[in-house]
Amino acid sequence: MKRHIIIIGSGFGGLSAAIRLAAQGHQVEIFEKRDRPGGKAYVYQTDGYTFDSGPTVITAPFMFDDLWRAAGKRREDYFQLAPCDPYYRIFDHTGRYFDYNGDEQALLAQIERWNPADQDGYQRFMATTQAIFQKGFVELADKPFLHFTDMLRVAPDLIKLRSYLSVYQYVAQFIQDDFLRRCFSFHPLFIGGNPFHSSSIYAMVHYLERQWGIHYAVGGTGAIVAAMARLFAELGGKLHLNAEVQEICVDQRRVAGVRLADGSVHRADIVVSNADVAYTYRNLIAEQHRRKYTNRRLQRLKYSMSLVVIYVGTKRRYTDTALVRHNVIFGERYKGLLTDIFEKQQVAADFSLYLHMPSLEDRALAPEGGETFYVLAPVPHLGSGADWAQLAQPYRDEIIQFLEERYLPGLQQQIAVEHIIDPRHFLHIQNNYLGAAFAIQPTLLQSAWFRPHNQSEEFVNLYFVGAGTHPGAGLPGVLSSAIIVENLIDAA
Repeated sequence: MKRHIIIIGSGFGGLSAAIRLAAQGHQVEIFEKRDRPGGKAYVYQTDGYTFDSGPTVITAPFMFDDLWRAAGKRREDYFQLAPCDPYYRIFDHTGRYFDYNGDEQALLAQIERWNPADQDGYQRFMATTQAIFQKGFVELADKPFLHFTDMLRVAPDLIKLRSYLSVYQYVAQFIQDDFLRRCFSFHPLFIGGNPFHSSSIYAMVHYLERQWGIHYAVGGTGAIVAAMARLFAELGGKLHLNAEVQEICVDQRRVAGVRLADGSVHRADIVVSNADVAYTYRNLIAEQHRRKYTNRRLQRLKYSMSLVVIYVGTKRRYTDTALVRHNVIFGERYKGLLTDIFEKQQVAADFSLYLHMPSLEDRALAPEGGETFYVLAPVPHLGSGADWAQLAQPYRDEIIQFLEERYLPGLQQQIAVEHIIDPRHFLHIQNNYLGAAFAIQPTLLQSAWFRPHNQSEEFVNLYFVGAGTHPGAGLPGVLSSAIIVENLIDAA
C-alpha cells in the first residue's frame, strides 16, 4: 500500500530514507528548516571557499552504491569517491606522527617505530575485529531492535565478543604503547563516544576501514548531498526548504502530520523524523501525549560531547607542511581530557583536534593560491553550564595560535575568511538537545534495544532515522537506520 510520508530534516538519514521510500512508490515530502539540504552536512560557501560542515570520512562506500541501486540508478553517475592514503595522520603532542592506512605491512613498520613489541598485538587485535564486524555490522546494524527479546537473542554473542569492555579496554589487551593505544581507540570520538565508555563493538570500525578503505567525495561531502537531493527529485519527491517543523500533530496514539512555523498544517499517513530524537519528543510533541519518553527520561540519558569548529580559508597554500587531508592531533592528556569533557563536564585548558585539509587535493574547494580547512575540538555539551558567549573567542584564539606555532606557519596573517560554531550552534541551528553534536552517547546501555527505537514506542506511525536512533551516529549507522525504517514501513 502506497502512503503519503513526511520526513522532518534532510540530513543523510532523512535523504536516504526519502530516496528508499520514494523508490518504493510512496509519496514523500521532506521539510527542512534551513535554506539548503544536508543537516549536519550543510555546506558553507564564502568568497570562493567551500566548507563541508558534516562527515568528511566515508567508511562504507558500498552503502551509497546500495542506496542508488535501490532507486535503479548508478551512484557513479551522480558523484565520485576517491580513496584516502593515509586514512589519517595521527600526531602526538610533540608533533611526531603515525600514518594510519589499510596496508598491513606499512602499519607494522610504523608500529615498529613506536614499540616493536606491539606488532604481534596489532595482528591479534585485527584478527578479532572480523568477528565483531560480522555480528555488529552485517547481522545487526540494519535490523530493528523493537523488543527486549531482540536484545536477548543477541546477548550471548555480544558477551562472547566481550562487548561489555570499552573500546580502549579492548585495544589495551593487545597494544601496550600509550600512543598506539590512542591510535587504535579514538574512533568512537567520530560518533560522539568516549573511547573509555563506548562498547568494544565499535572496534569493528578497524575491519570496516581495512576492508573497504577510507574515501572522500570529490567536490566535498556537499557533492553527496546534492546528488542525493537530485536523485530524490528524480523519483518524484518534494523537498521543501526554509520550512521549519514546529509540531508533530497527534491524533490519539498516531501522528497525523506536521505544523510548520508559518502555521500551515501538512497531513500524512506516516512521519519520519531525521531531527534529533530528544528534540523531536521534547519540542515537537507536547509532553501530555508522551508516556515513555517524558522530559525527565530524556534528561536522564547520557548525551555526546559537543564541538567547537573553526572554518578557515587562507590566502596561501600549505603544501609544505606535514599535514594531509585527515589529521588527528592529540594533546598531551588523553583519558584526563576525555574525563573533563564527558564526565566532569568542564571546558579544559588543553585540547585535542581533528584538522580537515580537503583543498590540499581537491582544488575546487578553494580559490587559486588559497587553502580551505576546518579544525574541530571536542568540548562538553551545554549541560556543563559553560558560557560560550564568553568562551568562544578566547578558545578560538588558543587553537589558532597553537596551529600557527606547530603546523600552519603565519596562519593569523593568512586568514581570508573564517566562520566558527560552538555548542550553541548545535542547540539552536541543528536542534540538538543540550547542543550534543552526536545525540545520545554510544554506550553499551544506550545501544541496540536500549537506544530510542526506529519505530516510536509512543506512536505506531512515527519513525526515526539518524544519529540518535539505532544503530547510531556515523555515516554507516545513519544510512543503516534508513534501511531499517524502509523495511518497517514496508512490513506495516
